[in-house]
Amino acid sequence: MDFGYSEKVNELRGQVTDFMDRYVYPNEQTYRQQIAASGNPFHHAEIVDDLKATARAAGLWNLFLPDKEYGAGLTNLEYAPLAEITGRVHWAPEVFNCNAPDTGNMELLAEFGTEQQREQWLRPLLDGEIRSAFCMTEPEVASSDATNIATRIERDGDEYVLRASDVRKLSARAARQPEAMPSRETQRETLEMGRSA
Repeated sequence: MDFGYSEKVNELRGQVTDFMDRYVYPNEQTYRQQIAASGNPFHHAEIVDDLKATARAAGLWNLFLPDKEYGAGLTNLEYAPLAEITGRVHWAPEVFNCNAPDTGNMELLAEFGTEQQREQWLRPLLDGEIRSAFCMTEPEVASSDATNIATRIERDGDEYVLRASDVRKLSARAARQPEAMPSRETQRETLEMGRSA
């Protein structure tokens, strides 16, 4: 496999590097000052939103999405060197709307979401207007490793049954056994079920 950068990727690498040099690196102190001035270590620094508008105007937006309808249409191999550059400053991926967990949630909604879900959740995520979350907690599994999830969802006729003990929040992903991943139809139904809950 050829891991060399294509002309398109080299052009994007140059654009992202230039953006980081011009806007992100010079504002690292501004970011820290805004956090400190708020008195809240979880404060959303205003500089991030200011730079989001600049990145979007420059066409450096949603670079992670392989679907050209929603993103840049890059493969993982093409996007990886861009993520490497933006990852040099922990808050920079959000400037490009390429930050976790939003990226994974946008990918799921783009691939499996209903039209209503895409309108309600995907569109505002793509526009950088809202943030999303991935929540998973199980009382008997002390781990952030999704392969340890003990909760199961099983089809029972026309319904789904959640098999768990005292589940507080749940991600309906077949993370423990990827080879047993449900069909796209089942995943779509699971998303719909989670949305109506």
